[in-house]
Amino acid sequence: MTRALLALGSNLGDREAHLRGAVAGLGDKVFLVSGVYETPPWGDPDQPHYLNAVLLATDPDAAPADWLAAAHRLEEAAGRVRDPARRFGPRTLDVDVIAVWNDDGAPVTSGDPELTLPHPRAHLRAFVLRPWLDIQPYAQLPGHGWVNDLLRADVVADDLADLRPRVDVHLDT
Repeated sequence: MTRALLALGSNLGDREAHLRGAVAGLGDKVFLVSGVYETPPWGDPDQPHYLNAVLLATDPDAAPADWLAAAHRLEEAAGRVRDPARRFGPRTLDVDVIAVWNDDGAPVTSGDPELTLPHPRAHLRAFVLRPWLDIQPYAQLPGHGWVNDLLRADVVADDLADLRPRVDVHLDT
């Protein structure tokens, strides 16, 4: 069995529906879902604000690459079009594999450019770290430490101030 933390983001079309579709698309693999946060775009400011959330999923048969394949299937189902000229551009749905743990709870690490684990920029992204605390208050990002401590780092704390909880949006299926 593996457990994976997936980050969800959407800033095009019906953002709520895209996030709900991702949760529904994983079905009974979904164990926990965070609250939803509205955030300014990261990396490319000339685009609409995002809705972001994270979820924890489990699968008795999934390898780390299977989580990435599932992420790509969910994005495709939401009509995601990748623009290689605009790496951090707008998208109907973005699903990132943040971290994976094996059945004994040990984190999986990978330097593969197709799936680097843990996600190489997760420790810098308030829109991943803050929702993660919703579902795991004592979370640790493998190789980086306590999520609570990461949120206090200057580079993340500035972004944290721009997150807005969306209590009117619920992703539970």
